Amino acid sequence: METKINKVAQMIAASKRLVVFTGAGISTESGIPDFRGPDGLWTKVDPEDFTIERFLHSSETRTKVWYYLVEGGLMANAKPNRAHLAVAELEKMNKLSAVITQNIDNLHQRAGNDPKKVHELHGNMEWLVCLGCGERYDLEIMRQKHPSPDHFPVCERCRGILKPDVVFFGEMLPPDTLRMAERESQECDLFIVIGSSLVVYPAAYMPLYARRSGANIVIINMGDTGQNDIADVLINAPAGDVMTKVMEKLKSIIRE
Repeated sequence: METKINKVAQMIAASKRLVVFTGAGISTESGIPDFRGPDGLWTKVDPEDFTIERFLHSSETRTKVWYYLVEGGLMANAKPNRAHLAVAELEKMNKLSAVITQNIDNLHQRAGNDPKKVHELHGNMEWLVCLGCGERYDLEIMRQKHPSPDHFPVCERCRGILKPDVVFFGEMLPPDTLRMAERESQECDLFIVIGSSLVVYPAAYMPLYARRSGANIVIINMGDTGQNDIADVLINAPAGDVMTKVMEKLKSIIRE
């Protein structure tokens, strides 16, 4: 393990364009369950309520989703953990080109990453968007204004349907974000995966784009991934532990 940690730190020190790619596994240490595990989110809420077809055509479904947001909060109380803080510190050290994330929890921004450097492939749960006029609303403010879980509020501007600004089942990924993520992946020289099983596409194409362009690949994940075979360094351990040790070693390399 120590040899692998040292190698990752040396790769970061030598890198000119580092991209970090994160999945649900980076946020489990913040108390956010993954989606598909034995205690995952889909054991607590009905995934069918997050299909775009049902959401659009069923006021009952929209009410259930609003109930999840108001009563459950889903991700409202989560705080960045050591892995998020390490990624933010990489940016402060001018070692980070971009973060590409499958997560919708806003924890990279809360940790201190510049929102412009964070490409959220599946959206951000902290916002609502009007499907009529495109107006965006801060979820927490709307929860305070509409505390009743009995009905989903409508757009204050056009009375259109509001929906969490995340990609529901049946929706395409945001094309501009996807394009930026593809470009960052193709132009980086080091691509570090943290907490993703790399089985959900098109997000999982990103490390493949990086590899085809000649980048080194590091995968830090608890358990196997769909792309273990392309990793130059593969570490099966908790993200917070690994990234804390990597940052300590990186700082000692830079001091030398």
